[in-house]
Amino acid sequence: MMRSTIALLAAASITLAACGGDDDSSADTTVAGDTTDTTAASDTTAASGDDSLAVVAGEAFPEERCEANQAAGTIGYLTGFDYAAAASIIEVLVADQAGYYDDLCLDVEITPSFSTANYPLVAANQAQFASSGSFSELATQAESNEADLVALTVDGYVAVDVLMVKPDRATSLDELAGQTIGIKGALAPAIAVMLRQEADLVEGDDFQTALLDGFDPFAHWAIEEIAALPGWRSNEPGALERGGEVFDLYDPADFDVPGSFGLIYTNAEFLAEHPIAAEDFMRATLQGLADTIADPAAAAAAAFELVEANGNSNFLTIEGETFRVETDAAAIVASTPDGSFPGVVVPEELAAQIAAYDEVGFYGDAGAPSIDGRYDADLAAGLYDADGQIIWPG
Repeated sequence: MMRSTIALLAAASITLAACGGDDDSSADTTVAGDTTDTTAASDTTAASGDDSLAVVAGEAFPEERCEANQAAGTIGYLTGFDYAAAASIIEVLVADQAGYYDDLCLDVEITPSFSTANYPLVAANQAQFASSGSFSELATQAESNEADLVALTVDGYVAVDVLMVKPDRATSLDELAGQTIGIKGALAPAIAVMLRQEADLVEGDDFQTALLDGFDPFAHWAIEEIAALPGWRSNEPGALERGGEVFDLYDPADFDVPGSFGLIYTNAEFLAEHPIAAEDFMRATLQGLADTIADPAAAAAAAFELVEANGNSNFLTIEGETFRVETDAAAIVASTPDGSFPGVVVPEELAAQIAAYDEVGFYGDAGAPSIDGRYDADLAAGLYDADGQIIWPG
């Protein structure tokens, strides 16, 4: 099961690279499904509604728009995990390296960070954009911290988390009853829902979790008490397989558990005060996503160069980062809903995710977090033309 999943994703990624790997700064964006219902503009975008500020494909970037972006000052972006080549990180790194932010008169400062540490910083406008692991995570963090956070892009509409189980400890999800699952921080929502939905297993009642130190999957796998490990589909499974470990992979997507991954969000204050800068930050970032999908290997190399320059404290490898970006890119394309484009917010998908988690009691007595105001469904959609290309100045 594990090997066939990796082969499928790798094959999809190779197909993507073959279909659009040129070096044109207006690289093609891969489109999934029928696009006849897209809300994207045909060839112009303007956050303010002022036609003089509109970005027109192939024409010079408006001077007044450039001035507005410069007036926004330094725009801080926080990664979700070091400089890893993960969705919602890699597109920013690629866009920065390609000079897309500079092209749009934006001064962007990228800081390596960790997903859960970013929410209060963006909420306080100490940083303006950051990477989030899932919409459920973002909505929950926003409600618990009374933070007005707004998702602007969602890369993938499938859970990023999978569960790796030791074959000699359990041959089905039901057999994890009474056992211990190792976690990094907290049990991922999609994994928790899968266990409740498919095996009626509830954390703390039917199985235990143990907090693990660090990010080394081999050290975690070697712990005798641990029967299973959650991980990102684009990271730990590939690492363990390359290291010769044998495991059974349980993917929430195989059990129709909805999910999302690779979100970039801001705060409502920055979005209201600098709508043009917010729009153009995402324009450049989606251009970076298009480049990433077209050439995952080049994107991985760019990210790993930053990882090494930053000391590589998490012991990442070029093989691991290549696997990560190829897997994420394939999942993004495969899960983009019909009639949409990569990164575009699809409200129905986000609502379905929250509802499914709430239905099995994941959010406890407090119930599901509110999703009112937690996303902007129009911004990213308006950056694409009808053919699925980012509207980019000449």
